[in-house]
Amino acid sequence: MSFHKNLLTLSILAAFTPVAFAQDDKQAQQLETLKSTAHPLTQTAADFAATDNVIGQKTLSTGAPTIGDALDGQLGVHTNQYGSGSSRPVIRGQDGPRVKVLQHASETADVSTLSPDHAVTVDPILAKQIEVIRGPSTLLYSAGTVGGLVNVTDNKIPTQMPEKGYEGQVGLRYNSGSDEKLASGGVTVGLTDQIALRVEGLKRDANAYIAPNYYHDHDGELEKERRVGNTFAKGETVNVGLSWINDRGFTGISYSNRQDQYGLPGHSHEYESCHPHGNKIECDHNHGTGTGHIHGHDHEEHEAGPWVDLKTERYDFRSELADPFAGFSKLRAHASYTDYKHDEIEGNEVATTFKSKGYDGRLELVHNPVAGWEGVFGTQYTQQKLDITGEESILELTKTQKWSLFALEHKQINDFHIELGARVDHQTIDIESNKKNYSDQAFSGSAAVNWAFAPNYTLSLVGSHQQRLPLAQELFADGKHLATNTYERGNENLDVEKSNNLELGLRYENGPLDYSMNVYHNWYDNYIYAATTDRHENFRLVDYTQDKARFYGVEGQVGYAINDTYKVSAFGDAVRGKIEADNAPRVPAGRVGTKVDVDFADGWTGVAEYSHVFKQDRISAYEQETSGYNMVNLGVAYAGKYAQDTGYSVYFKANNLLDEDVYQHASFLSNIPQVGRNFTVGVDFSF
Repeated sequence: MSFHKNLLTLSILAAFTPVAFAQDDKQAQQLETLKSTAHPLTQTAADFAATDNVIGQKTLSTGAPTIGDALDGQLGVHTNQYGSGSSRPVIRGQDGPRVKVLQHASETADVSTLSPDHAVTVDPILAKQIEVIRGPSTLLYSAGTVGGLVNVTDNKIPTQMPEKGYEGQVGLRYNSGSDEKLASGGVTVGLTDQIALRVEGLKRDANAYIAPNYYHDHDGELEKERRVGNTFAKGETVNVGLSWINDRGFTGISYSNRQDQYGLPGHSHEYESCHPHGNKIECDHNHGTGTGHIHGHDHEEHEAGPWVDLKTERYDFRSELADPFAGFSKLRAHASYTDYKHDEIEGNEVATTFKSKGYDGRLELVHNPVAGWEGVFGTQYTQQKLDITGEESILELTKTQKWSLFALEHKQINDFHIELGARVDHQTIDIESNKKNYSDQAFSGSAAVNWAFAPNYTLSLVGSHQQRLPLAQELFADGKHLATNTYERGNENLDVEKSNNLELGLRYENGPLDYSMNVYHNWYDNYIYAATTDRHENFRLVDYTQDKARFYGVEGQVGYAINDTYKVSAFGDAVRGKIEADNAPRVPAGRVGTKVDVDFADGWTGVAEYSHVFKQDRISAYEQETSGYNMVNLGVAYAGKYAQDTGYSVYFKANNLLDEDVYQHASFLSNIPQVGRNFTVGVDFSF
């Protein structure tokens, strides 16, 4: 991998930045002691009415390399996987702009919200932890994220000096389902008593994955194939960060370079000749030049199907200062610049190019307690220039700018913990066409209360009114989108999307027993969605429009520690979505499951998990039902030391042990099976 940016200059600038700020390095291993890094206030999980879910580095380092797959299986969270190279989380039936994914509390500035085949440019394998945030705290970073907000916390910029002068980790693993080889590693070195350098990276190479009972239409005849065609993925990431650290804080800067190449299994040109005529779709008799079917192949044979060639470069500046001036305990500043580009390549030709240049800056002030209230307020500015050229250019050049003010306050009053949040956004979108530019504002507020009404019990209630401003795509789209087999048409007259939301939760924890349950209901006015206007075979004309909608569901889990060795648990979640009187599209089916965690002596641990995903037959128009399936996963690991202060772990995982046919209803490729029985073996070293 070559870098044309000057890393030496970047490092020198970081070393001589004159202000030193610091971040509380808050690693959380247990929910009850969690201090989420996305929350700028000193709170534990018990303070949050909508309890955050945190996935730690140990779990992430052995999990999936894309964000949706990494979170799939968490309560209320599914994935809308698009092959092996791209996936986004679906939370409580919401995805896209209603589930914001942040990179260390800042915008990713990629194009993943435009289409499910566009990768989210965060690296779960290199993450310190991932936080799924709900409740008033989401308004610190975004509005309209009713399902939840995902913050991927990284280690790119050191926030404290390594105790031994250095620290690091290296991981290697292999997966049989796609012949995936993955290597990752990072090291932090103290260059002086106050300057720390961080270097980390990842390299991945995966073939098309194996699926059971997969049949492919070849010249009108179904033929069974071992691998799902065009699902290869490979990529490289390198991050370099430098930080100046002292007793009051730190100032740091980092540079990241990420490159990915992955196949698009659902992308074809069968309907490339289709176009709208009024509110009808018209297609030539032979459609297009493609067959609409993609054969399995090794990932070097790109000509067998469309694929993405992605490169993004990113610069981050982060800083924090303790006790900056009277009345305030912390000052935080963060700025980033992202230069993103990906080409969609067919054969040896670039068919479509997506370019995005994004800026994100935010400033936060945490004030000292006032009448028992602790809080933070701040401001944020984001800008994204989006340029799409080629066959699937659905938008003219646009520039989106957003200015925001936000605040969060909380207070303990006897047995009640109260949390209040508010956010104001003003957004403008300029487009280089004869269409009118967009300008509007949104106001959102949220309140939550935790009531410890009895020992070991907590009852919580969360209410919010949230407003989401439309995306440029929803306003101005006009073109074919072959990844979803649609022709998209935007609506310049879209209003602000508004929702009223309620959530009720109950938690209990006492000794070996713990359980929790949450029920929620979201009512939308002006819900923005792509409504199907007409259809020709599998190709649809969609118009962005607005209607009333509601989503409601339940999540619950219970766990019991039989003894120091065994803990058993059960879990389940379900969500329904309605737009007017019709079912909402791509709403995941309900699921239930059970899990056994085992902590043997002498460093051995194990886990066995069974879950059942139900059939999804509550579908919208133009959708197909997806069948239910059973999932059985097993894992065993051993952790030991090979020297003082250095350790290693070896792990083995058996996934989809029953070799079930798995179809994900939340995916745009719900008719393409996911990976079958597969095994992962890996080793991690820490020093």
